[in-house]
Amino acid sequence: MSNDAGDAPRTRTGRWSDHEVEQLIGRLLQVGVLIAAAVVIVGAVMMLVQHGQTPVAFGSYSDAASPLHALGGIVRGAMALDSSSIVQLGLVLLIATPVLRVALTLVAFAIQRDRVYIILTAVVLALLLYGLLWGRA
Repeated sequence: MSNDAGDAPRTRTGRWSDHEVEQLIGRLLQVGVLIAAAVVIVGAVMMLVQHGQTPVAFGSYSDAASPLHALGGIVRGAMALDSSSIVQLGLVLLIATPVLRVALTLVAFAIQRDRVYIILTAVVLALLLYGLLWGRA
């Protein structure tokens, strides 16, 4: 059953079917990975253009605090067109893609009113966010 606006078909109850949810989640994963890859490639090309001729000094290592260890520093660096920050932002987007998948699945289960899966998915999402934000789980 498809409506005239060309939207995704709905079941008679107005809820999303399992197939529709799977298609939407699959598309989210595809788009998320493609965007993350594009951002990493742009940052890598910028890095090569800016630092491609710089010789590498393997003998020196600095364990100085880096702004790339925090999301705010990564975003600020990417906004300033810092190539390392742009690569790091692409990696953050890649990590965020499956987390968004779990969040979208939670919304889909809520729309379907499937209480058991709402609870399970909410626990998984909470553990993922806890692990990402506080480095444990």
